[in-house]
Amino acid sequence: MAALNIFRTVTASVTTAGAIIYTAPAEYSSIILTAQLANVTTTSGTFTFSHISADELVTTELAKDFLVAGNDSSTATTGKLVLETGQKIRVSANADNKFKLVLSILESSNA
Repeated sequence: MAALNIFRTVTASVTTAGAIIYTAPAEYSSIILTAQLANVTTTSGTFTFSHISADELVTTELAKDFLVAGNDSSTATTGKLVLETGQKIRVSANADNKFKLVLSILESSNA
C-alpha cells in the first residue's frame, strides 16, 4: 500500500539553464509548503520560478526576474502551491550557482 502522505525536501543549485527541479509523482498531488531561494554571492541577482503544466504546453511564472540582494534570500511563493500529477517546477537565474533553492513538499496520495 502506498503511503498516504510523504514529506520531501528538494534542494538545488540554480543555473541559467532553467532546469526542472521537481515533478509531482504519479498518483500523488504535491503541496509546496515553502520555496526558499538564497543568493549565496555578494552581488545582486535575479531568479525566475515557474509552474509548468503536465503536458509542458503552459508555463506560468510565479516570480519573474525577481531581484535578490547579495547574501540575502527570498521565498518564491507567498503561500502554498498545489501541483497535480505530472506538473513541474522550473527555476532559473541570471548567473549559474548564484542561488540555492530549498523546496519543502508534502506529497499526498490520490488513492
